[in-house]
Amino acid sequence: MQFNTQKEADENTGLLIIPVINNNSEEIIKNKLDGFTVNSALFSGKKDTSYQFEINGRLILLIGLGEKPDVSSIEKSFRRVLSKNAGLVENAVTIDFPEDFTAELIESALIGFQLGAYSIGFFKQKKEDQKNFENLTVNVTAATTDLAKTIDRATKIAEAKTEGFKLVDLPPNVITPEYLANWAVMQGAQHAFGVTILDEEKAKDEGLDAFLAVARGSAKAPKFIIMEYRHPEAKFNLGLVGKGVTFDTGGLNIKTQGMVYMKSDMGGAAAVLAATQLIASLELPINLTSIVPAVENSVDKDAYLPSEVIGSHAGLSIEVIDTDAEGRLILADGLSYLVKNYQVDQLIDLATLTGSSVGTFGYECGALFSNSDAISDSLREAGMQSGEKVWPLPMWESYRSEMDSEIADIKNYHGKPIAGAITAAKFLEAFIHDHPSWAHLDIAGVAFGDSEFSKTKSGTAFGVQLLLKFIENQL
Repeated sequence: MQFNTQKEADENTGLLIIPVINNNSEEIIKNKLDGFTVNSALFSGKKDTSYQFEINGRLILLIGLGEKPDVSSIEKSFRRVLSKNAGLVENAVTIDFPEDFTAELIESALIGFQLGAYSIGFFKQKKEDQKNFENLTVNVTAATTDLAKTIDRATKIAEAKTEGFKLVDLPPNVITPEYLANWAVMQGAQHAFGVTILDEEKAKDEGLDAFLAVARGSAKAPKFIIMEYRHPEAKFNLGLVGKGVTFDTGGLNIKTQGMVYMKSDMGGAAAVLAATQLIASLELPINLTSIVPAVENSVDKDAYLPSEVIGSHAGLSIEVIDTDAEGRLILADGLSYLVKNYQVDQLIDLATLTGSSVGTFGYECGALFSNSDAISDSLREAGMQSGEKVWPLPMWESYRSEMDSEIADIKNYHGKPIAGAITAAKFLEAFIHDHPSWAHLDIAGVAFGDSEFSKTKSGTAFGVQLLLKFIENQL
């Protein structure tokens, strides 16, 4: 898309989009349409409503945002334009924002508008009348200062979220550990951050035994991805780890249902990869080290076994109770490697880890675990601001005994249908080497799911804007 800024909406015949706030709808419409009015019974600006009509040959689309619009609802409302009203759009559109729209609200609208061009139909045959919005001209009119800066920022966020969508939505014969490694190398070259890929041999030399154990059953080689973004005026050092299981059969504890959705088990990796791209593209003044342990959890003669005892980068021996509790094993090595090799002030991991978190929160928010009230409060606040909500669950030491093993230092699953998300977090805590500012985000219920923008479950890029807001709140 090509964005242009304007002081006033032009008079061409392209679609004119006007966002309308409910408590000021009549005044907004009159001001934007030279005294033209719309009967309030047809449209009054209520949330999730729209109204389209024509004036002197020009198409008009009014978008209702309600009385107190938030960034999440605005993004969704504007995503509907290209996703559901593509027939109204030809070569150009104009978005004419009311005067009281802040830069933050404009940003959310422009992010959503660009996300509307995304479709998961990657392998469908192209239809002759299928729209392509790559060359669409978008004219933006707003009273805010630095509009060009807002547009540029919104475009970078939308690009990162689109990558987050794709990484989850593409099938597992495309999204392999090697694909993720190549993606990181490509983004590193484009956005000037360093990338190191540890293959199987190098991972073995580094003692990443838990990571390698999970990968043993797959024909697809594992990749331990390390990304390093550095800024000369960095305010702090942040470490991220994202669970990168590109497909999860469950291993020998094979899944009995829902396996078709397990291409989404790298939702944490998608968030970390896309967030790293975004942070680098925005040139935020922090130092960032991101690690994605990328594997496929599959089944063959070499697959790791229930009751097997494996090693780990931290030096702890792990009794494998369930091979379907594999995500915490690769995260354990990722966390330990990051803490041991990099001096980070804050440490955050994101993972589609447990069904237990979904049982607790449904599809409304992610589960938040932390050993620091400060980082926990900051993430919760950033979640409310960004619309990507997370909420804390306890990390009491009494839960730690659930992971005790008779034969090894720790076991990977307590084998009980209770407190699954909490005990998984306690397992991970054993591998952070007492880092004082760590948070674990279990995003199993929010990284992939039903959406009005797709007929099947699809990726959400959950975590990208949460991490951005979390970082910028500290700058």
